[in-house]
Amino acid sequence: MPLFNPPQLFIDACVLVAAAHSPTGGSAYALELCRRGWASALVTQLVLQEAERNIRVKLGQADLLRFYRLLSDIDFIMEPPVTQQEIALYTHLIAAKDAHVLAAAVRSKADYLLTLDTKHFMTEALLQANLGPIIVTPGQFLSRYLEEHNSEEST
Repeated sequence: MPLFNPPQLFIDACVLVAAAHSPTGGSAYALELCRRGWASALVTQLVLQEAERNIRVKLGQADLLRFYRLLSDIDFIMEPPVTQQEIALYTHLIAAKDAHVLAAAVRSKADYLLTLDTKHFMTEALLQANLGPIIVTPGQFLSRYLEEHNSEEST
């Protein structure tokens, strides 16, 4: 069991899709930290449904099975659905189709929002909005995580 306060990661659907498709990529490694209890994975039912739908449509049966394995292996924290009012708070910052993810991540008080959707989530307006969670790709999160924990070990 870790001796530190594990970071809370709100996981976007694209990260789940990538982890299911590539078990050795950054998305899979970030979720492995969650599986080991070194980070917490937060999602909503809508995020899980979006990931499953995208895997069914775009990927194969093996990826769908890996997705289901992720769901059984990781103790995901299920956030309640966001309301239309909560979503409306963020549509001026992000595409309407992605506002539910941003609203849920902010409301959950996650430390990080992990996404591969850099086009919509890494805009200057959104990054400067200081909404709470730090928006990063899984690779960026892993770099921060390793840097932080390597510096703790050297002190």
